Order: sequence, then C-alpha cells, then structure tokens
Amino acid sequence: MPQLEFVAQHFQPAPNRLSTSEPEVFLQSKENGNTFDFSFQALRPGLFRTTFTSEQHPLPPHRSVAVPEKDLEKSRLSLSSPTPTSRALNCSGISATVDWTNGLPEVSLTFAGQQTPIHSDLPHRSYVADGTGIAHYTRYNNGTLHLGLGEKPAPMDLSNRHFVLSATDSFGYDVHRTDPMYKHIPLLINATPHGCVGIFSTSHARGFYSVGSEMDGMWGRFKVYRQEYGGLEEYIIMGRTLKDVVRTYADLVGYPMLVPRWALGYIAGGMKYSMLDEPRACDALMDFAGKLKHHDIPCSGFQMSSGYTVAETEPKTRNVFTWNYHRFPDPKGFVDAYHKEGIRLIANVKPYVLGSHPEYEKLSKAGAFFTDPVTNESATARLWSAGGGESGVGGHIDFTSKAGYQWWYEGIRELKRVGIDCIWNDNNEYTLPNDHWQCALDEKAVIKSGAVDFSKDVGFWGRSLNTELMGKSSHDATLDIEPNQRPFILTRSATAGTLRYCASAWSGDNTTSWDGMRGANALSLTAGMCLMQCYGHDIGGFEGPQPTPELLVRWCQLGIYSSRFAINCFKTSPSNNSVGDVIEPWMYPETTPLIRDIIKRRYELIPYLYSLALESHTSATPPQRWTGWGYESDPEVWANKLLTDGETQYWLGDSLLVGGVYEPGVDTAKVYLPKEENNLDLQYLDLNKPQAYYSAGQWIEVESKWDASIPVLARVGGAIPVGRPCQTLSIGHVSNPANLPLDDYRAIEVFPPKGSSVGKEYANTWYEDDGVSPPPAQISAFTVKYTCDEQSVQVSFEEKLQPSFVPAWHELVVILPSGDKRKVTFEGKDVTLLLEVDSLGRARFECKIGRSRDGAERYVKPKI
Repeated sequence: MPQLEFVAQHFQPAPNRLSTSEPEVFLQSKENGNTFDFSFQALRPGLFRTTFTSEQHPLPPHRSVAVPEKDLEKSRLSLSSPTPTSRALNCSGISATVDWTNGLPEVSLTFAGQQTPIHSDLPHRSYVADGTGIAHYTRYNNGTLHLGLGEKPAPMDLSNRHFVLSATDSFGYDVHRTDPMYKHIPLLINATPHGCVGIFSTSHARGFYSVGSEMDGMWGRFKVYRQEYGGLEEYIIMGRTLKDVVRTYADLVGYPMLVPRWALGYIAGGMKYSMLDEPRACDALMDFAGKLKHHDIPCSGFQMSSGYTVAETEPKTRNVFTWNYHRFPDPKGFVDAYHKEGIRLIANVKPYVLGSHPEYEKLSKAGAFFTDPVTNESATARLWSAGGGESGVGGHIDFTSKAGYQWWYEGIRELKRVGIDCIWNDNNEYTLPNDHWQCALDEKAVIKSGAVDFSKDVGFWGRSLNTELMGKSSHDATLDIEPNQRPFILTRSATAGTLRYCASAWSGDNTTSWDGMRGANALSLTAGMCLMQCYGHDIGGFEGPQPTPELLVRWCQLGIYSSRFAINCFKTSPSNNSVGDVIEPWMYPETTPLIRDIIKRRYELIPYLYSLALESHTSATPPQRWTGWGYESDPEVWANKLLTDGETQYWLGDSLLVGGVYEPGVDTAKVYLPKEENNLDLQYLDLNKPQAYYSAGQWIEVESKWDASIPVLARVGGAIPVGRPCQTLSIGHVSNPANLPLDDYRAIEVFPPKGSSVGKEYANTWYEDDGVSPPPAQISAFTVKYTCDEQSVQVSFEEKLQPSFVPAWHELVVILPSGDKRKVTFEGKDVTLLLEVDSLGRARFECKIGRSRDGAERYVKPKI
C-alpha cells in the first residue's frame, strides 16, 4: 500500500477522561481539523490494552476478540503520582508508563527488578495514521527471540524479517520463503531469558510486520506493524515465560477446543480417490479400506477431498453441498459402510460458488455474495475448481450476509445428516481482489454494536472476518445436529477468532522435500504458541514429487510425534491434472512393515497425545513445544541458532524430546539436552538404545538408522501413558458399527534413573475423559509416582475420577525401559505377574489397581 504517514502531535489528556485513581490513560490530539484519540488501560495482571483511532480510522465493530472485563482485584496495583505529561503504574510486578512529553504517546513496560523496558514505543513515531490505516512503531530488542504471527515460513525465529499479515492459497509453498501462507493471526511474541511480551492486534484487515528488518540511521532498529484499514486496538501481554504469555493470550481469545479422541489416530486421504469415475470413487474408497485391513494398518479417519462435489456433466466444476451421484450413488449408504470399517469421514467444503453451480443464481439474487460497487451486482472473481492451476468464474460467500451464512449453515446440517463426522473448511483464505467490495452486514452473527455509518468495504471489515464466520457457521450447524458430541471442524485458514469454532488446522499444501519436512517443525511450534495446538502437516508432502522410501519412512517417524498425523496429497500428474497421484502407506513393499509399525506406535501413544490435548484445552500449553519451553535458565536454548530455528528438535509434552533426521543417507543426529537450574542431576534416556543415559546440558550424537527410528529421548523421571497398537472405541461412543475393541488397556512407560533415585520421588499425571462429549470438559486425572533403587522400581497410583466417567481399563501395566532388569513393586507389594519382555527388551508388569466399578466415590475434581 502507499505510505501516507501523518504523525499527530500535541496530545493532551482527553476532556473529562483524566483520572488519577484508575489504571488508564486517555489522550487526544486535534490536528488539521482531525481528532486523534489514544487510550491505555491495565485490564488484568500482565494484560494491557491500547487503542489509537480517529474519525477516519475507527475500530471495526466486529474484531477478533471482545474487550474483556477489567479484573484487577487480585493484582498488586499502585499508581504513581502523575506529572503533566506522564502517568505511571505498577501492576503485579510490571511497571507501565505512558509519556507524552514528546507530543505523542509513548508506552513502556518493565518487569520488576529490571532497568530496561521489555516493551517500549519508538520515540517521536509511536502511533501514526497511514492513509486508511495506521502504523505502530516500537523499539526492537536486537538479539532476542521473536515468535508467532500464526503461521510464517521457517525458521521459528522471526527476527530481522518482514511479513505480510494476510492469507492466501499457497499451493506447493516453499516452507522457508513463502509469505503469506494460510493463517492471519497478528500475535508477535518477544521472548528473552528475563521475560516475554506479546503484542496482539484484533483487526481482520490486511497488514504487514517488520520485525527488525527495517532500520534507519535516525530511528535505529525498530519493529513496525502496519494495518491497511481502520484504527488500532492492541493487547500487550506480559509474562515471565512463554507459558505465561500463551496462557494469558488464551484468557483473552479463548482456549483451544476439545478434540474428539479418534482424531488423534491415522487420518488418511488423497484427492485422487474421490475424483475417480472408473472405478467409481465409492468403490475405490472401499478398496482402500480393504487394503488397510490387508496390510493390518489401523486408520481412524479419511479426508474426503472435494471430488464428491464435482458435477457429473460439463463443466465438471466443484459444486459445494452437492453430490456426484455417479461416483457416490448412495451417499448415506457409503458413509455407513465406511463407518462399519471403523473409519470416519471428513468432508471438504469450499466457501465459494462458481457460475455453473445449480444454486448460483438463487444465491446471487438473495444477496449471498459480496456486491461490486461498480456494477452494483454480485462480485465475481476467478476461483480454483478443477485441476492444478485451473479456474472458473464465481462468487465468494459473504458470511456477513444472512443469505450466505444461513445457506452455508443448512448445507453443513445436510452433510451431518448424511453422517459426515468432520467438516473440513478448505480454501477459506478469502484472497479477494478488491477492497471496495461491499459486505451485506445483515447476519446476526456479525457484531455491529456502535456501528453508525460504517463503511461496508470488505477491506475495512477484513477479508479474514469471513474465515471466522465460516468457522462459526460450520461449528454451530454441527452442534445443532449433534448436540451431544463435540463439534469437530478442520480449517485451512484461521484467525484468532476462528479457533473458537475450529478444533484443528494444518499447514496446507506443502511440498515433498527433506527441507520441507524439517522446516515444518518450526511451523508447528509457532502455531502452537498462537493456539493452533491440534496441528500438523501432510505427511510425505501434498504437492511435488513422490517421496522416496527413505523420506516417507522418516516423515512418518517424525509425524507420529505431533498432534495431527495425516497422509493426504494431490500430486500434480502430467498424465491427469485433475486426478493426480497419492501417497499410500503400502506404496513401497520394502517399507510397508516399517510404516505399519510406526502407525501402530502412533496408536499406542494416543493416551499420551490425548492427555496433552486435554491439557491444551484447559491450560493452553501446546503439545509440541520449543526446546527452551520450561528451560529458560539454560543459556544454550537462547544462544544456539539450531535451537532458536526450531527445526531439528522439540518437546512432545514434558516427557519426550523428539529429534529427527533431515538428510538422505544419514543415520545419526545431534540432539541438545536442555538443563534446569534447580535440577543439576537431570538426565535423559535414549529410547532406541538399551540403558543409554545422558546428562543434561550437552549436545549428543544419536544413532538413528532410517529403518529403525528417529531420535526420541525421555526425560528421566518422566512417564507416558500408552494404549493398544490399534484403533479402540472411546468410552463416550454409544454405537460401535465396526465392532472396535474397547479402550480397556492402559500402560505407563516409566523412565527411572539407572541406579537409585536417592530418595527422590517422581510424579506424573495424565488426563482422560470420554473422548466424545461437548464442553464443559469432564476430565479425570491419573497420577503415577515412583522411586527406585538398584533392585526395584517402586510405583504408586492415584486416580481422581469424574462421577460419570469410569475407564474401561481396570489394570495398569508398568513398562520399564529397554534393558532395565529391575523388578516392580506396586503400592508396596511385589508385582509377581511379569507379562512379558517385549521385542524392544522392555519388561511389562501388570498391576491391579483395585478400582470400584462405579468409581464415583473416589471422585475428586482434578486441577490441571
């Protein structure tokens, strides 16, 4: 956009808004006939709100988060004596100052005990009107870590880089260079060893962020957030650690949604299957289910790409909410048949309608599309519909219109009535070509409080507002049809507000390459900090060449240690650009046994993964975490570029440190073992090598042959719950058409030190619920404690059950590490039942837990 900056001066306390007893500041400037207003408010401990507006730069009524109520009762709040040009306060150990001595407001925030602010506005150029939008300049903390912005190209550290805050269909993107991608979340976090600060803009408008990538001899290094339309509303979030900032951000925008337990299994997919006419798509998909059984590979869901909506006659375009009855003669019968195979279906839906759609004219007349102000008719654009790079003319659904929103709502209801298990909101980036297209704004889901004579321009309201409203319409329609099940909406694009309705996301149409696999780790870590915590990547790559056998195995080895494990692709095929090629677990006979075992290990890990998902829902802690998460006192996590890049290793929960191999023909990998200031004896155990213990605070070389495993190390003292290596039935399901086994086996893999724990007791808690019910969550907690000496590992167990929840498992199997020859005692008694020593050399001991069958009398509400 053109740069049209105007720096308003001569700010003074706003008339009738000067208070010396409230933690807020309201300033005003009148320049050249314009009135500019600035506000600063302390809302909660660690949470502050600023606004910068004028009559030409109002706040849109519908922003990505509502202003929270002020809650400072529990904070340690003190107000300093004001001066004529400044106000200062201290709130729970954070000093905040607003100073307008230089003529315009400058905010600074400092942690107690520190001399230098962690956040401060750029003097003389802090808040600036810039054409139809604004710019906000702040000082740049050079040499520190910058994270977030939803989904940005690797590496994880965003320092010294420039980004577009928008969303686009970046098919076949370069994970290290392409920007923008699919998500629009203007949250930037600056993390340092001494504290962290996040800045979050609530605007849906397109924008830009220079994170130290611009500098000037006079201004020095700075950050600048540029927003193309409307006034500024930002929240400043302060916390000593990343965990603190992310949780406060969740308090503001909403916590990650509950995910159905089945969604953590293997999700299959591939555009080719639903694009087939001969054999028919339904038959090809049933054949796929048969091959899964033949190869003994469990599968929980299938991503049914949009081929089911392709018209049967020319032009063979995708017509959302229709069925191709040649490919699927009996949609309900097909869905039921797939359910009998134990596989749930995820239906792709796209928020636009081509001119050939049977309901295009009806929707146009009803006002379901944006309006082109030049023609005063439905706005049209070129839209993807057929094969790679092919398109047709049509209109985007305007979700601010009652006609568009309700049509979508009814379409989702019909898919749910057929039996579709998950709605896949796809192609919802809203890359519209004209900011002046008009929104209808007559749908009640659109917030319009205080809206008088507001522009209807989609640029002002923000294209991504429609991404959020699409998520809400899909979510609410799903809940309408299935009120007793948690809605499960998968979304490709997202805003902060979208995540209140969509439980899962992924990194879009990635490309097959070793670099792509490595860089995807960085995307996962930043996504998790922005609350996309059920997140993953298309294993093997969506576009590009087919992965080699080695790359496919490596990607599967890595992928099982993420929240979402999906193999889905559209490999552009020169022979058939509409159908393309697919990746299948059995595509290479020599690797099929390896991939089978990897996927079965994924199913074993589901209790651990699901516990992390419940923790995410209640505490906003991401399952996948940067190496330095919780290890802020270790200088290496801040100083080493490999670690701040976030591409080669990460934590999965508290117990597993996951590395990877990112080059062909390589069978070793370097992993850093972070240390703790108050735990000098911390060690790690290599799970792929018997009794290989390493002290924390060092880099190690781990043997990682491609037909064995990537590096996976356990934190000594940790533990992970595991289940059966197959698909099981969540306790909350009332029907079982596939006759799945019950989730009636629970084991705990413990990682004790090699010798004696010298009186130290380790405690690990995991969480479970029925895997199905909608909020509010009814979560039970299970705690295993253990200590050890050279002869035995002594284990105790406690459970806190919800009254309505009794697990299907009634014994607990304790699994010792490979090569550990000790015996197990449970609740003070020797465990005589040694089930087996498995193929990995791990001894398994069955322990009776003595649970009452109703479990209700042992209920204590768990705290997470």
